Amino acid sequence: MSRTLVFGGARSGKSAYAERLAAGSGKEVVYIATAAAGDDEMAARIAQHRAQRPAHWRTVEQPLALAAALAEWRAPQRLVLVDCLTLWLSNLMFSDGTQYPDVGAIELPARFHQERAALLDELAIERGDVVLVSNEVGMGIVPWGAVSRSYADEAGRLNQAVAAACDRVAFVAAGLPLMLKGA
Repeated sequence: MSRTLVFGGARSGKSAYAERLAAGSGKEVVYIATAAAGDDEMAARIAQHRAQRPAHWRTVEQPLALAAALAEWRAPQRLVLVDCLTLWLSNLMFSDGTQYPDVGAIELPARFHQERAALLDELAIERGDVVLVSNEVGMGIVPWGAVSRSYADEAGRLNQAVAAACDRVAFVAAGLPLMLKGA
């Protein structure tokens, strides 16, 4: 059973690479989508991603309870593809409707910490192949505003923790994967 993290910047080709890994696995594919259509632009993005996926892949939409969805769908005969961790992270940060301050310390919701811990616990269990897609958001300047800085910090911490739990890690830039860990 393998666990793979595929990460990179916006429009780097990370999702396409992850989908190629899933398609080439020879296994049944379950695609866990973490995006929620909060506006027309996001709805269009979701529709585009749906149109790109093979019709025979099962899609499970789960914006918050990712660990529970992984526990339900991971199995030896199946590959579960999660796209994406950073949208999931954002969903969790705003899951309780908190209005964050422009400056000062950010107090993240309890569910954020619970779900993050549950994901890492689930990844420690070997029960089926999983490919997780995430964004690298920390390669630019430090963002303006407390909530943006907190998000970038938490995304970086999450990517590090997930990479440590995974057997393989690929960084994708310009559509080209660079293997950082594993074969």
